[in-house]
Amino acid sequence: MNGPHPAEGADMLFRFSLYGFLKNQQYYDPFLILAFRERGLSFAVIGLLIGFREICINIMEVPTGAIADVAGRRRSMIFSFLAYIVSFLTFAYAEPLWMLFAAMFFFSIGEAFRTGTHKAMIFDWLTRQGRAQEKTKVYGFTRSWSLIGSAVSVIVAGALVFHTNRYSSIFLLSIVPYTINIINFLTYPSYLDGPKSESANFRGVVRVLYRSFRDSIRNPSLRRLFLESMSFEGVFRVSKDYAQPVIKATALSLPVLLGLADRQRTAVLVGAVYLVLYLASSYASRHAGTFVRRTGSEERGARRLWWMQLAVFAVLAGALGLNRLIGGDGNAAPLAAAVLAFVALSIVENFWRPILVSRFATQANPAQMATVLSIESQAGSLFTAAVAPLLGLAVDVMPDQLRFLPVGLLGVFVAGIVLATGRGRQK
Repeated sequence: MNGPHPAEGADMLFRFSLYGFLKNQQYYDPFLILAFRERGLSFAVIGLLIGFREICINIMEVPTGAIADVAGRRRSMIFSFLAYIVSFLTFAYAEPLWMLFAAMFFFSIGEAFRTGTHKAMIFDWLTRQGRAQEKTKVYGFTRSWSLIGSAVSVIVAGALVFHTNRYSSIFLLSIVPYTINIINFLTYPSYLDGPKSESANFRGVVRVLYRSFRDSIRNPSLRRLFLESMSFEGVFRVSKDYAQPVIKATALSLPVLLGLADRQRTAVLVGAVYLVLYLASSYASRHAGTFVRRTGSEERGARRLWWMQLAVFAVLAGALGLNRLIGGDGNAAPLAAAVLAFVALSIVENFWRPILVSRFATQANPAQMATVLSIESQAGSLFTAAVAPLLGLAVDVMPDQLRFLPVGLLGVFVAGIVLATGRGRQK
């Protein structure tokens, strides 16, 4: 089959958007750190778990992208979601620490086979439709539905935690939408498996890997994109989940809902904050194309977002530092400001992501797209694997009233370095 049937264009955007909506039914996500804390884990151990996950993703990321380009992208996506389901089952029933590491391992398999693969399918479809110039707009649209899915999922998760008074019960519920998504993949047209320029064997995978690494190293624009991705995405990954304990501290300091148990008060506030966060992020993702037009280009838009990230992390650090000066956890004002900063970080990230992926799609060979985007994700995983345990340790050793200050300082440090070193290259 040489190309898509004209009628298929009417519903493929729906299928792509449905994928994102179902994929983001991650009911555990707003409560992951709190679920680990419920099991008595320190922030340092939590950092080790996150670092282990990122190392596993890092090891498997690029080979799985090459496998997707060679063996078929739909099959890779189905295998990815089966691995996710195994991880959810393990998380739900894990008691000893080694089982949590096993759950993280299966989760990393799912991430490695998924990351970059579905985006490559979207860009392949756009090229076949003659709409390659709409990369930022279309990817931003489908990503916005992912975030709407996140908004729905946080309502469901918050209600479940409220009624069960347990964080760990939310893993099992995530299995249902992930199973439905496997059925969704089976409806994708076969041509979205990719061009398959190599034989579906080990030698073909090695060839795709070699060419993708070679092209990435030789292309200065791709090299710069990998550095930006590693910094921007990496610092966001290690920082975002610290919103959960900050929201919990805010909930316990507010003189509202006093008739509820602490965990129920936390569930209500976490649900409300993440609902606003995901809806605002969905808006940002959907309007990333408009942001590019107003800034003049993808490159100018990206640099402006770096300045926004620097400013938000500075506000976050300032709020967490002010928390101690005016009374610590008993005063909700600086904590509330920190929560708003976490929301702003997510909004900036969701303007950034469609623009970054579009920049990669412009520079990369279409036949190697899943591999190149896997390398991009791997760069962020390297940063996360190295920094997450160190950041968790720093949070553990800080005084209680300044416990999360290292999160803000890390973001200011990284954004400052990138902006200082990228001025000449931007021109």
